[in-house]
Amino acid sequence: MRGVPEGFDETSPIFSIAAAAELAGLHAQTLRQYDRLGLVQPSRTAGNTRRYSMRDIGRLGQVQLLSGEGVSLEGIRRILDMSDENRELRARVRELEGALADAVMQQQGRRVFAAGTAGITTIRAGARPTKANQVVVWRPQRRD
Repeated sequence: MRGVPEGFDETSPIFSIAAAAELAGLHAQTLRQYDRLGLVQPSRTAGNTRRYSMRDIGRLGQVQLLSGEGVSLEGIRRILDMSDENRELRARVRELEGALADAVMQQQGRRVFAAGTAGITTIRAGARPTKANQVVVWRPQRRD
């Protein structure tokens, strides 16, 4: 992320409740209510002070938008829970796709070719061509 100090990301709990309320355009008491209802659950410091991340601020915006569209707070909670589950499942799918691709590349009999100025050459499965301007072509064996 641009403009974020090193070691921080969108999940870093850096905003006090007052700052988070101002960023979200809400009253601090509304944020406390959302926390009690489980809509937005900020991190806590050792002194039990709420600390909000940029992801929490975005979530507050989602709550505000859905509330403005007439969705009940329970409905909003369910929508946000499903959205969180969807994000986690998509990350898991990406992880499994990567593992599957790695497993396929490690199978015996797979051939990988690189095309460059020297012509077309075979390279080791899972390896990358030595030059960035080469093209990799992969053709799996057909099983008849």
